[in-house]
Amino acid sequence: MKKAVLFKLGQLFHFYDCRHSIFCFTFAHQKNSDAMIENRIHFIAIGGSAMHNLAIALNLKGYHVTGSDDEIVDPARTRLDSYGLLPGQFGWFPEKLDQSIDSIILGMHARSDNPELARAKELGLKIYSYPEFLYEQSKDKLRVVIGGSHGKTTITAMILHVMHYCGIDCDYMVGAKLEGFDVMVRLTEKAKIMVFEGDEYLTSPLDLRPKFHLYKPDIALVSGIAWDHMNVFPTFNNYIEQFRIFMQMVPDNGALIYCEEDKEVRKVAESVPGSMKKLPYGIPSYSVSDGKTRIITPDGEFALKVFGQHNLMNLEGARLVCNQLDISNSDFYKAISSFNGASNRLELINEKPGFNAYRDFAHAPSKLKATIQAVKEQYPERKLVACFELHTFSSLNKDFLAQYADSMEKADQAIVYFSPHALALKKLPMLQPGDIMTAFHKNNLLVFSDSGKLQEYLHDLEWGNSNLLLMSSGNFDGVQLKDFAESLNV
Repeated sequence: MKKAVLFKLGQLFHFYDCRHSIFCFTFAHQKNSDAMIENRIHFIAIGGSAMHNLAIALNLKGYHVTGSDDEIVDPARTRLDSYGLLPGQFGWFPEKLDQSIDSIILGMHARSDNPELARAKELGLKIYSYPEFLYEQSKDKLRVVIGGSHGKTTITAMILHVMHYCGIDCDYMVGAKLEGFDVMVRLTEKAKIMVFEGDEYLTSPLDLRPKFHLYKPDIALVSGIAWDHMNVFPTFNNYIEQFRIFMQMVPDNGALIYCEEDKEVRKVAESVPGSMKKLPYGIPSYSVSDGKTRIITPDGEFALKVFGQHNLMNLEGARLVCNQLDISNSDFYKAISSFNGASNRLELINEKPGFNAYRDFAHAPSKLKATIQAVKEQYPERKLVACFELHTFSSLNKDFLAQYADSMEKADQAIVYFSPHALALKKLPMLQPGDIMTAFHKNNLLVFSDSGKLQEYLHDLEWGNSNLLLMSSGNFDGVQLKDFAESLNV
């Protein structure tokens, strides 16, 4: 693969040795001269998580950026405002679009009948989806795409951390705020590599392909396949097929890295035709003692700041990607020892003697199970109170609930929360506590549908020699999780 990589880069990029390089590539984001002429870009639905980060990245690249949305909330609102990109008025203003705009970028949040979209079509403007535009910006670069139902944000973050440590310049797109990185999207002319977090959700209202199908990977990784997004992938087989298509996109001189611990991933990866390099990975040797996880390698033991078997597998996948970028195992392990994790991924939000509180983005059944297992393995002597919010379309769907069977088995106290308001917004039938208790197969499971009562219950618990795990892709109906964890009487 290294020869293919060097050929792809046209010998224009040198992989500097991490230990001896005197070069230091900065990931600071300042406006530069990459854009030799002004490019005028307008974002329809600029307030989305991915969209506002791309808008900031293009602004930093020197493009003239405008945008619109009917609602923008934090953190997007504050971040757009800090870069001078927050719309002066919320809403759609088709009359403001004209032929001076070079490109429109259409967000998934916008409806297909959006008035600005209709005006852009009328004017014959070039319209890109978010992933289409990212591909256009990276089509002459080496593209590394990290896919999977879970773990992709952490693996992407690990790779970027190691590359930063080793002084290797790259562009990137990642789905969480990372320590040491100002924004979640970076686009330049000079970087010869781009690392993508490859989401399998739909591209735009006009393009129903999964996003990661548009990135055309030279190096692809798949971390796991566990049915999700049943609103757009109605069967598990349909969902699996999206990953098969993704893997088949790897060129013959590329590399497909996959988690062999996941039977679905292994089955698909082994069946994909082509002469690309196939590199499976699993759980490396490790030890846990005194609340610390250490990875055992031929170069010795390395203490980690992350923990859990799922994160150890993430680490192995990241290592194999970095190997393809000419980073040695020795340098990888040195770099990964200082990795603190990605935001909201088993993130420590309060720590006191005999007590830790974590928040995690877990929402899929497999991730829920892995996260609970990780905390219990790290602190086996402590009671674990695990709270999970049903928040996504799939998790709130009664037909999907059975997928959560035994996912909270290792929690000493398991709690599930759902919001009736969220069900109404998603136009789903109301759930009953009995439906949830039956689906989860967990003795003494508690179910709450009132956020205030859940908070009261947690405040009344005795927290000596205990851990709290708060898992959601939301925030339990507006709870500031860090502030809440710090308010507990420990």
